Amino acid sequence: MDSAELKKVALNNVHVALGGKMVPFAGYNMPVRYSSDLDEHHTVRNAVGVFDVSHMGEFMVEGPGALPLIQSVTSNDASKLADGQAQYSCLPNDKGGIVDDLLVYKMADEKYQLVVNASNIDKDWNWISSHNSFGAKMTNISDATSLFAVQGPKAVEVLQKLTSVDLSAIGYYHFTVGEMGGIKDVIISATGYTGAGGFELYVKNEDAKKLWDKVFEAGKDAGIKPIGLGARDTLRLEMGFCLYGNDIDDTTSPIEAGLGWITKFTKEFTNSAAIRAEKEAGISKKLVGFELVDRGIPRAHYELFNASEEKIGEVTSGSQSPTLGIGIGMGYVNKAYSQPDTEIFVGVRGKFLKAKVVKVPFLKK
Repeated sequence: MDSAELKKVALNNVHVALGGKMVPFAGYNMPVRYSSDLDEHHTVRNAVGVFDVSHMGEFMVEGPGALPLIQSVTSNDASKLADGQAQYSCLPNDKGGIVDDLLVYKMADEKYQLVVNASNIDKDWNWISSHNSFGAKMTNISDATSLFAVQGPKAVEVLQKLTSVDLSAIGYYHFTVGEMGGIKDVIISATGYTGAGGFELYVKNEDAKKLWDKVFEAGKDAGIKPIGLGARDTLRLEMGFCLYGNDIDDTTSPIEAGLGWITKFTKEFTNSAAIRAEKEAGISKKLVGFELVDRGIPRAHYELFNASEEKIGEVTSGSQSPTLGIGIGMGYVNKAYSQPDTEIFVGVRGKFLKAKVVKVPFLKK
């Protein structure tokens, strides 16, 4: 895609001015790093960093048909949500795979916000719309909304300077709508994809620059830094979080992907009967985490083998773990090799590097 065709987030020029290395990602011009991936990763794990993830998509779903629509297209049970609570879920397709993974926010009765992956905004919108026989009012607010993930152990103390909302009282996967940095109606959400703690802040584009500046001013003494997509990937991988397009896609089932915990058969949803049958019959392959015993770095699409050098699977995500200092990865393997401590091998340029299956997250609390 030509750079002129790439969409730009509201603070595109801010990232360029900060020296961000801009790359095409999910159709957007996005900062992959500002300093180094390693430095940015450690900043989030040990202090506080800010990701501009405004490329993500946001849909409002409202009216009496809102919950019935969400229940019919998502795997998790949104009827269990209280106001001010968010839920991780996925959109199963009708062939056994996944259209996307997403967050469902319950703003109020008959009012929900769905947050979807940037690369799937149009695809998800069309998919959900095509199932909207419930008359729910749908509004795509993606292009008007900015989203900052303020992540790390010092995120609470930094953001608390900017709001009278008691941030320590917001539980994990809960949120509130309040004032932040003098800006009204910011969604302050105790979510994030790093496992380092912190908040995600949803704000209108016209207030994005003011909020960004306020957050950085408040975080000066805490060593706050802007963080790019490179570190976001190693942070989420250390937690064993799935990345759509790598670890889950249109061909992977929620059961194979270890997402049975967000797949609730207390209701009917797209393809639920087939997914339930698959769960009961047992799966032939499973997404696992693994750590390299030998030195090396696993990468997506490297093949996985058993001790007899027979192919048993493929890596979907892999990297050197900045925190652990070893190669870690996720991949689908034949079910016989999915138990923790099972010895497997990663094929790297003609060599077989020894690894072992481990329970995720790689980073134990």
